[in-house]
Amino acid sequence: MNRVDATFKKLKKEDKKAFIAYIAAGDPNLAVTKKLVFELESCGADIIELGVPFSDPLADGPTIQAASERALRNKNVTLDNIISLVKEIRPRTEIPL
Repeated sequence: MNRVDATFKKLKKEDKKAFIAYIAAGDPNLAVTKKLVFELESCGADIIELGVPFSDPLADGPTIQAASERALRNKNVTLDNIISLVKEIRPRTEIPL
């Protein structure tokens, strides 16, 4: 069972709802994104969604659109670097990402 499924199963058993936090990866930079993951976990997030910024986020609202635009201004915010960031985070936490 993956971490997301296990979290939902645990919460359902406890009759609780999930707190799923969203972060646009790379906004304002990848170092801050890394810190935010651990901070959100310590604040009680059950799952953290790392959004991969892209150049045409029309389906998202204005807040996520702006976050994507800010992240993409950083030359190092690429899918490969976001995956590398997750690999750095994973040994320090079991929170579903």
